[in-house]
Amino acid sequence: MAASELNKAPGNPLWLLAELTYRCPLHCVYCSNPIEYARYRAELSSETWIRVLREARELGCVQLGFSGGEPLVRDDLTILVREAHALGYYTNLITSGVGLDEPRLSELRSAGLDHIQLSFQDSTRELNDFLSNSRTFELKARIARLIKQHGYPMVLNVVLHRRNLDHVEQILTMAEQLGAEYVELANVQFYGWAFHNREHLLPSYGQLRRAEEALRRFRERVGSRIKTYFVVPDYYEKRPKPCMNGWGSVFMVVTPDGIVLPCHEARILPGLEFPNVAQYSMRSIWYESPAFNRFRGFDWMPEPCRSCPERFKDFGGCRCQAYLLTGDAAKTDPVCELSPMHARVTALVAAVEADQKIQQPLLFRDDDNSRALSELQHPTQGPGNARPRLACC
Repeated sequence: MAASELNKAPGNPLWLLAELTYRCPLHCVYCSNPIEYARYRAELSSETWIRVLREARELGCVQLGFSGGEPLVRDDLTILVREAHALGYYTNLITSGVGLDEPRLSELRSAGLDHIQLSFQDSTRELNDFLSNSRTFELKARIARLIKQHGYPMVLNVVLHRRNLDHVEQILTMAEQLGAEYVELANVQFYGWAFHNREHLLPSYGQLRRAEEALRRFRERVGSRIKTYFVVPDYYEKRPKPCMNGWGSVFMVVTPDGIVLPCHEARILPGLEFPNVAQYSMRSIWYESPAFNRFRGFDWMPEPCRSCPERFKDFGGCRCQAYLLTGDAAKTDPVCELSPMHARVTALVAAVEADQKIQQPLLFRDDDNSRALSELQHPTQGPGNARPRLACC
């Protein structure tokens, strides 16, 4: 294949994720929001979001996810859904269910919302409420039934990890009882708060095998009546996942304060200045931004990626994972068994298998902990007396 074909100009984006806010009534220990989210208090106005939606639609985006934080804390959510529907997006609300009730669901339905994805933390009230540090289990069950009553497909999402992976059979039973048509069992990927709490969340091989067996039995029993998706944690793969189908290939994220990213976690990467919608159009960001062009194509790749035939499938893996595990976003994703640094991943897995003692307490996602961790990394920018609030192990 010619070099010109390998490094051709990007096509249009297809999928826009609108992170409307970092505010959230839950405090999940694996939240994908930035550890330092408390530093980013500003939120785009309704008018700016509408402009962003229009520009992204003109650019080619067709799938639109409303997320956060918890998007339902935004009073203008119905306005934004109505605008998105008029523009021709397929819209998806990604929610904990907190803030959703009969009147608001009716409003969203009338505004044209196409899809709702409801999250649970576990099949039991005790663990669901512990992991989110909130009393929400009964509320989520009520909201699930309400979503069904309004004619939406029931789509449940449960993030899996060491503390709930042995409950997969019970989680699937709960989903069936709630009338779910789709169940996404997504093993936690280690970014954001999950990376900080990795010692507590990384599962064992045995847990994964038992979970996969429980899923196999469930699929045999329910057939095509319920579609299930099981995402294996990256650390247990031999090849990296094609993160967002390649950097700057099909996906854009707009953060609450207007920063535009090629993936959920790219904000953590040093040396890249991501543009803001306040200064640039979505078109110029997509095509002209140095940050969006940094890891496009194949020229940036080191060996062994540059000459590996798998690069056409995995696009070099995840840049954020490479940075978190090696300190350099341009290195080969260490999840790949061909990476010179793959031993860093195998050592983490081996520590779980050896049942090594956990060294640090579990940390809930909340404003106090965010400010405290921000102060540790930016000692001149935060309150000097902040202390992370720790959870009992």
